[in-house]
Amino acid sequence: MTEEIEEEKNPEIESLVVEEDFKEKYLRVLAESENIRKRLQKDKLEAVLYAEAELLADILQPIDNMENALRFAKDAAPEVRNWALGFEMILGQLKEVLINHGVSPIDSIGKEFDPYLHEAVETLEIEEIAPGIILEEFSRGYRIGTKVLRPARVKVAQEIKNNI
Repeated sequence: MTEEIEEEKNPEIESLVVEEDFKEKYLRVLAESENIRKRLQKDKLEAVLYAEAELLADILQPIDNMENALRFAKDAAPEVRNWALGFEMILGQLKEVLINHGVSPIDSIGKEFDPYLHEAVETLEIEEIAPGIILEEFSRGYRIGTKVLRPARVKVAQEIKNNI
């Protein structure tokens, strides 16, 4: 009689074990699908931010060109200065767009050279200033958040070498 009871319990136990196994597999698949959804969402956000950063970086060169052109307009004829005033307003709007998208300029002149923020295009041996200090900025650097969008191109003070 004990054998009959054991045989009756085995199918119940087996069905419970199978049910637990299916439940565990279901929860794993559910967790895995949630992780995939989160990863895809993160990848999509990164792709959008990368595309935005690329577009903003492409806008920087025309802004530089407009700033350079406007420097010379102050010495021009009065009618050219009137045109320059309009272009200065447009330049201000472009800079406002950059600010609204989290782009900020990198301050360089008088700061210590940082290879992550600056690109040294020229050096100058000088006694009055400590080596590694930035003397001049040829093109302004920009960052978006903590990421460098474009490094500043700079002239850096260098230690004087004695050629004996």
